[in-house]
Amino acid sequence: MAISIRAKFKCSSEKISQVPKDEFKDIAFIGRSNVGKSSLVNMLTNNNNLAKVSGTPGKTKLINHFLINDSWYLVDLPGYGYARVSKTARGEFSKLILDYVLKCEKMHFLFVLVDSRLEPQKIDLRFIELMGENGIPFGIIFTKADKLSQAQRNRNIKNYKEVLSQQWEELPPMFVSSSEKGLGREEILGFIEEILNNN
Repeated sequence: MAISIRAKFKCSSEKISQVPKDEFKDIAFIGRSNVGKSSLVNMLTNNNNLAKVSGTPGKTKLINHFLINDSWYLVDLPGYGYARVSKTARGEFSKLILDYVLKCEKMHFLFVLVDSRLEPQKIDLRFIELMGENGIPFGIIFTKADKLSQAQRNRNIKNYKEVLSQQWEELPPMFVSSSEKGLGREEILGFIEEILNNN
């Protein structure tokens, strides 16, 4: 049975002092610009108009909170590593992102989105390493899985696991998704439900 979701936009924040101050936990999503984050948010919530999907990388510049089923927040974070913004803007992105992921007490779990078609990217690996160093609970979602054959996809994910295994004794939870096909929706939402109930 499909998991039903009621989602409503709560607020956009330019700094973490503006993040909602209530008892609901944040489940956050982050990744390189253009990794398909907004599409994934829309797919998970069954609402194609919830997060603004753009062909232009670096469109999400704020922390966007969406209240889910009046019980938790889905948080759409700005993408990182987009080269065409100026150096100063890029610095601000990283400050906003780092302030949120490292200092925001509401953040309960972070999903790092990775393009399943690509070799492991240095910037993603650096970000994942940073999460490990700071003890941030996170998982990895491989996006755009419909753009590959299953064999290619399995090969790429196996490759990713091998690269991570060089630094990690225990790998983070991993999910495979396709926003176009709805792939991974039940697994990701089921996992979120589990971690919200367990903690």
